[in-house]
Amino acid sequence: MADAVIRDLSMRLGAALVRTGRTLAVAESCTGGGFCAAVTDIPGSSAYFAGGVVAYGNASKARDLGVPASLIESSGAVSEAVAAAMADGAAARFGADIGVGITGIAGPGGGTPDKPVGTVCLAISAGEVRRSHRRRFPGDRETVRRGTVAWALAELLSLVEGGQGA
Repeated sequence: MADAVIRDLSMRLGAALVRTGRTLAVAESCTGGGFCAAVTDIPGSSAYFAGGVVAYGNASKARDLGVPASLIESSGAVSEAVAAAMADGAAARFGADIGVGITGIAGPGGGTPDKPVGTVCLAISAGEVRRSHRRRFPGDRETVRRGTVAWALAELLSLVEGGQGA
């Protein structure tokens, strides 16, 4: 069922991006390329998908996306601030209208009392519009990752269909 939901959201997002003439770039960490895969599973996605980076480690976030190391140090890699910097970095790197940043702790290890396993931060950058959210998904690694992809697609679709952003 999760695959059908993700495919439906991806198809709807693609149609909305085509309709609005916008392009998308992605920076993802905990989803390991799952968001990019969901978007590019849709035929014709090259019309709106500019590119993506799987910035799994902090060095990649800094080197490939321009996330300041000081921000990662002060806020933590799993934070709304870092997700926002990832979104901005992806949009800039690929020259896209909209950037998405996803970072989190998929598990089974790596959690802390403040950021337990399943904690995910999502940010969307679209011109003057900035959205960031933090959420915790219950379940195993695969459940967290699939839930994150579906959530990110739904949030992005809401923004694009709502006519917000550049």
